[in-house]
Amino acid sequence: MAKKLAASNSSLASRLLLSLLCLVSLLLCFSLFRNDTASPSLTYSVLPEQSNSNCNYSNGRWIYDHTVRSPPRYDHTCKEIFKGWNCIASNKSNAMDILKWRWKPYGCDLPPFDALRFLGNFRDTNIGFVGDSLNRNMFVSLFCALKQVSPEVKKWRPVGADRGFTFLKYNLTIAYHRTNLLARYGRWSASSNSGILESLGYKEGYRIDVDMPDGTWAEAPSFHDILVFNTGHWWWAPSKFDPVNSPMLFFEKGVPVTPPVPPDAGLDMVLKHMVSFVEMNARPSAMLFFRTQSPRHFEGGDWDQGGSCPRVQPLVPQEVEELFSLKHNGTNVESRLVNEHLHRALKGTTFQILDITHMSEFRADAHPSTAGGKRHDDCMHWCLPGLTDTWNDLFIAHLNSLKARN
Repeated sequence: MAKKLAASNSSLASRLLLSLLCLVSLLLCFSLFRNDTASPSLTYSVLPEQSNSNCNYSNGRWIYDHTVRSPPRYDHTCKEIFKGWNCIASNKSNAMDILKWRWKPYGCDLPPFDALRFLGNFRDTNIGFVGDSLNRNMFVSLFCALKQVSPEVKKWRPVGADRGFTFLKYNLTIAYHRTNLLARYGRWSASSNSGILESLGYKEGYRIDVDMPDGTWAEAPSFHDILVFNTGHWWWAPSKFDPVNSPMLFFEKGVPVTPPVPPDAGLDMVLKHMVSFVEMNARPSAMLFFRTQSPRHFEGGDWDQGGSCPRVQPLVPQEVEELFSLKHNGTNVESRLVNEHLHRALKGTTFQILDITHMSEFRADAHPSTAGGKRHDDCMHWCLPGLTDTWNDLFIAHLNSLKARN
């Protein structure tokens, strides 16, 4: 009887221990799940996951990997890096730390960059970046990474391009076409022939032809196999387009749009016409991308009001919302405003949306800041090497997915 009682007690103790272990395991898993989804800036390693072509690569978090010791995909000696973006050469305090943050989408991994594979997959291809200096930021990132593994490069600019290069071994050309508004624009002043704008009191400003592409890229759709567009920063630039002294004046079919419309309505008109122009003139098998807005991170005022970006670590979600939420109407609200216009204009088109905004909103640490060498902090462009390398990872993941689908 004593033996049976002892055995029973032993069995009960085992079951209790097993139950306790299960409870601890569940609590640990729940804790990890909460940490995994609550913060973009955790310090822990993640086991490799199988890439998923259906994954939303733009939704995820930043992970700090202090074990990263391998050299970056390119370094600060790449001569194409604009001096103001070369944070390593400019001795920005966290320039090397920027490279240790890795973007981790929820539910999958963003495929690692493989320059040689990319060159091989896109042999005999022309790639064009069309847009403002933020697209140049992205263009330079890709060029430096490819040149690191394929140094036989020839400078060659397609018609209208600001700069371009051909990787001779692969006959792959990448080019940057600079355009601030996508549409053609220039100075306008009232003439002796009193027209409708003069009669409304306008004496000078900028004429924007909403249905005419800027000459720098008008021929790009018929030349490039892959195109990446952006616009947005210049549409909310009162230092350039002062609403009183030098307003935007929109023209369609050569005739002033009256009554004159504000910049946001003008942006809608330009996007409608430019998207249509590209789709009509692009190569039959062209892959078309439109990159969403790159966020600025000015704090304490705008760029000309003493604003700065002193942070050396990414923001947490609450800080992101405080800085970018439309309801707060803060200094950096333009990124989400522009994206609303982009999504409306691109709905139902053949363009793929390259959504880099959310992942970039966290990275207040990755701008040149005071290391940019300007009279004010550069909280708009990005250090190279840096964040735009991840933009290109996203771009290439989408390219490979489209290529496989086709």
